[in-house]
Amino acid sequence: MSDQIILTREGYQKLKQELEYLKTEGRAQSAERIRRARAQGDLSENFEYHEAKRAQAMLEGRIRELQRILEIAQVVEHLPGEEDGAVIIGSVVTVQDLEHGEEWTFRVVDTASAAVFGSDEEVEHVSAASPIGQAVVGKKVGDIVQVQTPDGTVDYEILAVHT
Repeated sequence: MSDQIILTREGYQKLKQELEYLKTEGRAQSAERIRRARAQGDLSENFEYHEAKRAQAMLEGRIRELQRILEIAQVVEHLPGEEDGAVIIGSVVTVQDLEHGEEWTFRVVDTASAAVFGSDEEVEHVSAASPIGQAVVGKKVGDIVQVQTPDGTVDYEILAVHT
């Protein structure tokens, strides 16, 4: 994980809410699941018990991850470029692949939000730390950006930016 994580106020609050949920309800549900599985007897061959313990370990790992993110996160209220129409975290961007003519609309989100919240019903979410995210942040309508993909370099023209 990078030593600097930039979050919007909304992204920070969502992660904080997830952490609180996991520490309270998530842990309580995990403990109850382990208790029920343990009551079934012999633990050495008890699949439900081992699965409950694995799920508990994953829960605790996510709690530690969220705590670390929230400790080091830099919360930004106003992002550079916000006033001049440039792409910022939170912008909805439409780009066109210049070779194939295909258009793609996505929302640029902070790194943690991309991992946690995926996409909404309207548009796909793309992390600002991803290759396309890094290429478009700070750019404006009409700019052409190059993105390195597994299939080679793709040139995109920025068609629209909505903040």
